[in-house]
Amino acid sequence: MLRGVEEYTGVTIISAYNEEIRQMIIQKLGRGITIYNGKRGIKPSDESKNIDILYTVVTRLELNKLKTEINRLDPNAFLVMNSVKDAIGGTLKKRPFKD
Repeated sequence: MLRGVEEYTGVTIISAYNEEIRQMIIQKLGRGITIYNGKRGIKPSDESKNIDILYTVVTRLELNKLKTEINRLDPNAFLVMNSVKDAIGGTLKKRPFKD
């Protein structure tokens, strides 16, 4: 179990500004990101509108910075946050951004 400072939150982000948000997560937070291909589904006319869905995992201490930066880039972004109880594989440790 991950607790305390090392408590992680998985964040799903749906935004028209997904590329800007992706770059911010990589550069400012030093976090990795997974991109899912999705479709909008608010209205019947949205069925053919593809959108990238972003998913990242951050510590509870990074969560406020992430939300602030996303709100700055897209106040209308849709975020879903879930507590990560267990993770296997991958890299959860923060990595510095390198060009």
